[in-house]
Amino acid sequence: MDLFNVYSLFPVEIVKGKGCHVWDNNGTEYLDLYGGHAVISVGHAHPKYVKAISEQVATLGFYSNSVINNLQKKFAERLGKICGYDDYSLFLINSGAEANENALKLASFHNNRNKVLAFKHSFHGRTSAAVKVTDIPKYIAPVNEGLEVTFVELNDVESVRTELQKGIYSSVIIEGIQGVGGIQLPTDQFLRDLREECTKTGTVLILDEIQSGYGRSGKFFAHQYSGIKADIITVAKGICNGLPMAGMIISPMFAPVVGQLGTTFGGNHLACAGAIAVLDIIEEDKLVENAAKVGEYLISELKKIDHIKEVRGRGLMIGLEFEEPIKEIRNQKLLMEQHVFTGVAGANTIRLLPPLCLSMDEAADFISRFKKCL
Repeated sequence: MDLFNVYSLFPVEIVKGKGCHVWDNNGTEYLDLYGGHAVISVGHAHPKYVKAISEQVATLGFYSNSVINNLQKKFAERLGKICGYDDYSLFLINSGAEANENALKLASFHNNRNKVLAFKHSFHGRTSAAVKVTDIPKYIAPVNEGLEVTFVELNDVESVRTELQKGIYSSVIIEGIQGVGGIQLPTDQFLRDLREECTKTGTVLILDEIQSGYGRSGKFFAHQYSGIKADIITVAKGICNGLPMAGMIISPMFAPVVGQLGTTFGGNHLACAGAIAVLDIIEEDKLVENAAKVGEYLISELKKIDHIKEVRGRGLMIGLEFEEPIKEIRNQKLLMEQHVFTGVAGANTIRLLPPLCLSMDEAADFISRFKKCL
């Protein structure tokens, strides 16, 4: 049996990581400005994280959600305090797509509506409802066609107002920062206007912070720059530094119904132990503040490079748009010659999603290597 080939793979096998660096099976060291697609939040092989999951799996790695799990409760309390949503509740699942799927479902249960407003160039996952609110038609199979979705331009408040005043939308789903769409930022005023319109029309506001959350933007959630509160926040990726985990942070306005939502593996003992360690490290190492500081430096230095058409982002979620396709720059010059991992967003944009522990020296090293490619 072979693998079902759904990925375009780099010709590199990574076998070891530490901090913001990884090594391949030939011993070559790489600077990691990709973080495994924003998953590695506190750095590869952080000793406190390794200790926490090693001790937990040696005690109890898993039992089902049919019994009390005080690690879930401890994690929910810690997360609520650190992110500023301590009066909300938490539902734990396994992946970002699953978080968005359940958020759309919960919103529909709440107001008994079946339409969703989403944004052009968005990405929310590949499962049934999540893929329908993703603005990439080739991902949508005939079996996914049931949900009615309207797409409008990001930051077009008049289009949003026109649609929501119809009173037919269950929810609006929006990324804190669009990732796959090219690191596009909703303006703070747009988010405030969106919050107001959702409140007026009884529409649930879902903030997808799966990639932009967990300190990556320089605040715990990217939407917090605007000062608003969402009704549901979806999180994943950096929540557990590599173990599969995701969650929905849910407003008190939603009344839980036993059996309405559920999961087998979500919030298991091992994942919770890892997620608690991640929060400990974020606080102790001041990684949100570090993301803001190092990100500001990176953006400032990158804007000085003439060859780049536009630099967009906040914190350590940065897009570098070029006039021409960046495949050779990213795959050959950066990765194979300069030994730097980066991401992409479309044909012309390089995406930077490093671990939040990226130091100023490592950022300067990246700038130096990047200039050599141009």
